[in-house]
Amino acid sequence: MPRRADDRIDTRAARPARTARANTRLSREGIIAAAIDLADREGLAGLSMRKLAQHLGVDAMSIYYHVRDKDTLLAEMSDAVVAQIGLTPIAPAEWTSQLRGLIMAARATMLRHPWAARVLEGRDTPTPAVMAHLERVLAVMRGGGCSVDLGHHAIHLLGSRILGFSQDLFDDDPDTSPPPEVVAAWAETMPHIVELAAAVTHDGALGGCDDDGEFAFALDLMLDGLERRRLTDS
Repeated sequence: MPRRADDRIDTRAARPARTARANTRLSREGIIAAAIDLADREGLAGLSMRKLAQHLGVDAMSIYYHVRDKDTLLAEMSDAVVAQIGLTPIAPAEWTSQLRGLIMAARATMLRHPWAARVLEGRDTPTPAVMAHLERVLAVMRGGGCSVDLGHHAIHLLGSRILGFSQDLFDDDPDTSPPPEVVAAWAETMPHIVELAAAVTHDGALGGCDDDGEFAFALDLMLDGLERRRLTDS
């Protein structure tokens, strides 16, 4: 039989009800985890509130109920990634070996989530997980006999390497390599650049590099220097 007018469903009332049910299925942690998964697969360019909602199978307003905006989402995502570093156990060893292991663990984490470095670079203030990581780094140094002053200098010296990434002077992607005729023209005016390019076995404007190897080399050099300074200050 025909539905009476007062029996019809008010879709305007039903919509908030559906949103409320969707919100109960979601959690802030679940949204952050899904956003990390999406960014890992598609990069930051592929991350939007709309795409995240599709990824979760909900409407975008359900996400905004838990996360205020995309900037907040990115901060939460990067904080969750940095928090993974804190799960790395520190084996008993010399303080330089402990710190090296912690920082290399940070690098492994950043390589699993390559978008995270860009987010962290763009932040003016550290997230709670970053602060916890810095506390752990300083605890290793203080436990190894480093002074507060040396720990302060080390934070500035190591910079973003503490979080497992660093900014190189130039892009060493093979596509950026100068053509042979340009390299030949450099022979007289920039002989040391040509010498360097000939000595390495990679491509790039200054000879491409094994990023992990160069990261570890710079880290070891810094840690050796900090240990020598510690001994001098003792």
